Amino acid sequence: MNAVKTRNGATGLRHDSGAHQRIPDVTAVSGAPHPDAELKAESGRPLVLRIGKHLRGFFDALISSSSLVTNDPVLDMRDFAWTQLLRDQWEAIRDEAVSVALQPEAAPSLATISPDHRAIAKVNMWRSFFLWGYGYPVDENLARCPATTKVIQQIPGLNTAFFSILAPGTHIPDHRGVTKALITCHLGLIVPRDGDVRMRVDDRILRWGEGETLVFDDTYQHEVWNDTENTRVVLLIQFARPLRNPGKWIADTFLKLIRRTAFVKEARDNVLAWNAAVKQMDV
Repeated sequence: MNAVKTRNGATGLRHDSGAHQRIPDVTAVSGAPHPDAELKAESGRPLVLRIGKHLRGFFDALISSSSLVTNDPVLDMRDFAWTQLLRDQWEAIRDEAVSVALQPEAAPSLATISPDHRAIAKVNMWRSFFLWGYGYPVDENLARCPATTKVIQQIPGLNTAFFSILAPGTHIPDHRGVTKALITCHLGLIVPRDGDVRMRVDDRILRWGEGETLVFDDTYQHEVWNDTENTRVVLLIQFARPLRNPGKWIADTFLKLIRRTAFVKEARDNVLAWNAAVKQMDV
């Protein structure tokens, strides 16, 4: 990796396949795939997810009918006043991302951490620095990002927050989220300008702006491209959709069930195992 400057002066990373990188041994992480492994879905998904996948059309319809905001693929950020906090503090958040998340040893591949992403996230192409995961804080990582922590703790219904890092040339194939109970927000932190970096949500093409937010429903089919020679970084937030009953009861129950599964526990354990491996490197 070689340092480059973004248009706002932040230091980003340029991909260099010949550069030496100090990266922890992924064998320390449970079930971690080989970097060259073929993308495929994780087997042994918990029962609540396997059943939910077949019934999610029914549940999503109930949740949609109870939604207090639009069910469109892309939502109006003005419906979520707290997004202004992200825009106001974006430079401080970006600086923390540069200091912690852009180090290869600090930000593992999402495929290494999350079994649910192994069908779409090739190792070392989509990396993550988790701050919050399915309602569980990653205290060690939060302590390293005080400005970001202060902001995300004010987000109503916060479910997940992490720095999402796409290597040059990455394509995240067409996929969809698990439940309409959650909405996704991206805050652009480092957006390369030497090519095209974009996302398709349903039939809309979106592009990030540094310091700008995008809010969308990831249950619509979507995919992402980084057709540049540089790294793209966003702060990815998932939060609870504002709902009335009965949709709120259904959504809350489903999310509580997911949080209690071994599936989520494995992802949490993988983050902690990765951090422990990083510490061993520094001894």
